[in-house]
Amino acid sequence: MTLHQTGTFQTPQASKYLQQLCRHFAHKVAVEYDASQGRAALPPGPAVLSATAELLRVEISAETEADLARARFIIDDHLKRFAFREGCEGMSWV
Repeated sequence: MTLHQTGTFQTPQASKYLQQLCRHFAHKVAVEYDASQGRAALPPGPAVLSATAELLRVEISAETEADLARARFIIDDHLKRFAFREGCEGMSWV
């Protein structure tokens, strides 16, 4: 059974962060992206990113809870570094 989780981050810089995340991940995994959407083949499972004028959204999938937690950590850890000026503490996951 595949598990899914969605994270959101309210920011007027959503497209910038989407592209930054995808460019960074592309150094190690297969990535496709443009200014409003992206897909990264993260080791724990795929991540699908989308950006609107005010919201960055990331949907992750994994086979186990541990892999889902690892994917959340990867996204949050990188986003905190890229969005530190906004005081980002990671995404809101549901």
